Amino acid sequence: GVLTCVRRRGAGQMAEADGDLDLENEETERPAEKPRKHDSGAADLERVTDYAEEKEILSSDLETAMSVIGDRRSREQKAKQEREKELAKVTIRKEDVELIMNEMEISRNAAERGLREHLGNVVEALIALTD
Repeated sequence: GVLTCVRRRGAGQMAEADGDLDLENEETERPAEKPRKHDSGAADLERVTDYAEEKEILSSDLETAMSVIGDRRSREQKAKQEREKELAKVTIRKEDVELIMNEMEISRNAAERGLREHLGNVVEALIALTD
């Protein structure tokens, strides 16, 4: 590929010396295409940024959205705490926790959590942990 480029340049120089300018015209047309593509992309970018600049956010809408998000987070937090309380109530056997720890090679906390989520059922906990 490099040799053909060198030859073409050489051929272009030879053609220029002979008065034939076809190769030279082709070389000057190609760079002219690239800026056009770049300019169209810049124009598209300007349209996008112009649109974003025209759009305003009202402070009341922002406050409403923030309160909705805050309420949703507090509800999720309460639900999570309730779930943790329910899981803590589930009785699990130490042998089952150790079995899951050894079989799945996971921490004690992860094994206990898996067992509690499946109400102490070792088989269901193992199946869920393998998925």
